[in-house]
Amino acid sequence: MPSAEIALVFGTRPEIVKLAGVARHLGPQARIVWTGQHWDAGLTTCFFEQYGLPRPHHLLNGVGGEARGQQIGRMVATLSDHFTKRPPAAVVVQGDTNTAAAGALAAHCAGVPVVHVEAGLRSFDNDMPEEANRRIIAPVADLHCAPTPTAAAHLLREGIAAERVLITGNTVVEATLETLPADADAQGLLARHRVTRDAYVLATVHRPENTDDPARLAQLLDQLAAVDPPVLMPLHPRTRAAIDRYGLRRSVNRLRLIPPLDHATFLALARHCRLLVSDSGGVQEECTVLKRPLIVVRNSTERPEAIRAGFARLAQPGHQLARALREMLADTAIAGRLAHIPSPYGDGSASADIVAAIRDRYPVPGRTPGPQLPAPGHTADQTLTATAQRF
Repeated sequence: MPSAEIALVFGTRPEIVKLAGVARHLGPQARIVWTGQHWDAGLTTCFFEQYGLPRPHHLLNGVGGEARGQQIGRMVATLSDHFTKRPPAAVVVQGDTNTAAAGALAAHCAGVPVVHVEAGLRSFDNDMPEEANRRIIAPVADLHCAPTPTAAAHLLREGIAAERVLITGNTVVEATLETLPADADAQGLLARHRVTRDAYVLATVHRPENTDDPARLAQLLDQLAAVDPPVLMPLHPRTRAAIDRYGLRRSVNRLRLIPPLDHATFLALARHCRLLVSDSGGVQEECTVLKRPLIVVRNSTERPEAIRAGFARLAQPGHQLARALREMLADTAIAGRLAHIPSPYGDGSASADIVAAIRDRYPVPGRTPGPQLPAPGHTADQTLTATAQRF
């Protein structure tokens, strides 16, 4: 028989950030399952501590750093065995990581309902591994917590029943607001990194499309190094390895390379920079809460809302990036304009709405069941169907 527990499958830093609020609202009902997809303790342990999460109740070992197919295969086998032996009431997965895809497949194999947080994102770029992961999860999910109407519309067009889709907003909003240091503390962090408010660029690069192509990575680093404001760049392990592998140390000598940051420090530096440059999905969401402009250094994005709202601009290394850097750094009024634009990712109530929906749909054994359709958020009714036709 299923237990009253709700299993939350984590494996990467963004999953910790975005599911921490869900875990807190679930309280003792949450069963934390950690896959170890991100294995660097300096990048993960501090995130668990910062968000006050308990030690994982179930851990996988040895999947970090493996090839994608091996990683997903081992996670599915191990997680499905765990969920079969100790079936929870439901399994929650977040986003589009290998961990999320494996967690959803494993729960499906074990006959456990799947809740997908941040469901419905689509880049329509089949070269992106995350796009495949998103499409793997959709058919097996029982409840789709879509962050925006656009994401919900994608699911409806793919044939997902409207009663399984709930527009909740994105949990990144409350995670950002709760974690962002106060201005006084932020000024100390800026001083520690030798930068001045509104007078530096903050850049992060880690996606394979940028790090696995030596010519593209070199061009990207050279273009960042050529701008006038200093460029602060927390160095991801994958990027560090690529720089060494391709002999690009000369390209990065003009950048201020720093170790990976805890989330609060990153948010403080992002909040007070002049411009963000990143290939991160989460930064595309966070910039809309921090009210800072962003250049998305990618071929495509599954988060068009930030671009449509005016916070972000998509640009590939080369002519597009050079033009974007030049124009956005020259636009001295951009921060003032963004300050008055609401985030398209919600008002900061996503975690509470998601947990309320979970408890309504998967009630604790012995407790009177709630309504089958989740009350919080906005269900995919006729209004949403009309939205689906627009996007």
